[in-house]
Amino acid sequence: MPKYYARTFLPWIVLAVVSGFDGQAGAVAGLVTALVLLGQDLRQGHRADSLILEISTSVYMAALTALAFTVPGSPALDYGASLAIGWLAITAWGTLLLHRPFTAGIARRQVPAEIAATALFVRINRVITAVWAAGFTVMAVVLGLVQHWAPDATALLVAVKVAGFTVPAVFTARYPDRARGRHATELGQPVAQAAAQPSSR
Repeated sequence: MPKYYARTFLPWIVLAVVSGFDGQAGAVAGLVTALVLLGQDLRQGHRADSLILEISTSVYMAALTALAFTVPGSPALDYGASLAIGWLAITAWGTLLLHRPFTAGIARRQVPAEIAATALFVRINRVITAVWAAGFTVMAVVLGLVQHWAPDATALLVAVKVAGFTVPAVFTARYPDRARGRHATELGQPVAQAAAQPSSR
């Protein structure tokens, strides 16, 4: 699962790195990376609900590229990092409001259909998606403040991004086992039996 998330966020990493040299080139590089990854997933037959982040990323990169070339002097481009993470926050909260937590689509790639159909699976992914949404929201706000008050504080910007992605990622890796353990305890089942079940993340 960590490998999947790293691949999913690759366009954002490319955007951040290349934009450090040229904003327009960064937008194009991010868009090309997003489209290539989305195309690969579609050719492999992945369901649309497992590609929410990829689709959302492609839409954002297309809009950013259009803005970068049509209005290159736009003040919005000075807040690229916070706007990008803010877009991810909107995407994550939106999937929760639509009762389609984006992590559920990702997790379905890893578990049998009978596990994905359980209420526990859905509940776990609602919680995980909420944590990612909250993390993106906090990160977007902090990045916006830093970009406004200390735009040249590169180390601080990087630290905020690392923390903002690391905390939800660690939670994603650990929470499912804990949730299954509590569920097994409530049902009077051995915790070891629950831990042996396929991952719900």
